[in-house]
Amino acid sequence: MTRLLVALALLFATLAGAATPAEDAALEKRLATLSAELRCLVCQNQSLADSHAELAIDLKNQVRDMMLAGRSDAEIKAYLTDRYGDFVLYRPPVKSTTWLLWAGPVVLLVLGLLALVRIVRKRQGLVADAAAIPADADVAARAHALLDDPPTPSRSDR
Repeated sequence: MTRLLVALALLFATLAGAATPAEDAALEKRLATLSAELRCLVCQNQSLADSHAELAIDLKNQVRDMMLAGRSDAEIKAYLTDRYGDFVLYRPPVKSTTWLLWAGPVVLLVLGLLALVRIVRKRQGLVADAAAIPADADVAARAHALLDDPPTPSRSDR
């Protein structure tokens, strides 16, 4: 009889602490949304939601516990960035330590375009210089003499 009472007490205690299915679904949806914004510290390419690493699972459980404790998403993100740095966020804030991260792609694009313009202009200059070289029979004869190739008579020599 005592075993039955202990079992019933444990059952009721479990049911009393469990969230209703609607609350649990909303919590899981919130957890999935927040986990998609956080980076896995092990995988580094995956979000916390996509990762199956042991640390990621522990971190998701910790986030879930903080949600159950009533913390907001902003408070959870603040806690994680205090502990792991801005690296844990997929979209780190723009500040002095992350400006290169945000401006880097634009700077590289501008440098690439400047290099492309310079190369195109240089090639246009080479083509213009080649067109300015006189191609008369005297120049051709000297070039053939340098190459030890007898010059062939050109039409202008005939």
